[in-house]
Amino acid sequence: MTIRTAKVSNRRSLKLNTLDEILADVEFLDQAPVYSLGNWTPGQNLRHLTVLMLGCLDGIEVQVPFLTRAAVSLIKKRILTRPMSPGLQLPRSASVLLPDETSWEDGVQQICSALKRMQVEPQRLAHPVLGELTREQWDQLHCRHCELHLSFLTHDPADSPSRR
Repeated sequence: MTIRTAKVSNRRSLKLNTLDEILADVEFLDQAPVYSLGNWTPGQNLRHLTVLMLGCLDGIEVQVPFLTRAAVSLIKKRILTRPMSPGLQLPRSASVLLPDETSWEDGVQQICSALKRMQVEPQRLAHPVLGELTREQWDQLHCRHCELHLSFLTHDPADSPSRR
């Protein structure tokens, strides 16, 4: 059964401002069994976030049409500062961003490692859609992205059938 993630009403409300706050939320979630309110397992959510975090350091192979990049550049500030909306379907050209099956434990290890790398490595590569971003802008983007995906993870088993 596919869940229409745009319609999920019992997500956690998160406002993350720093990489340390992302790490703190992952550590909070790791204290008890974790359930997913969406279509991906908790581990897959963490894996997806990790792929994009590593993408800002190592690059990411995603081809984005010029018109898409141009249109998105007009709302760049909004993307960096406002919450992301759930329910976006990634195009096939972005399949590298779709997470493989990942256990919760592996997901925690991967995202913690990526966050630590991001804190010590100063370089950031261009975003495939938004183009050149400063380190601070990349951090803002990761905070908005993590707010979205981590909001689907909960400790309450009554909320979801999917467990870590």
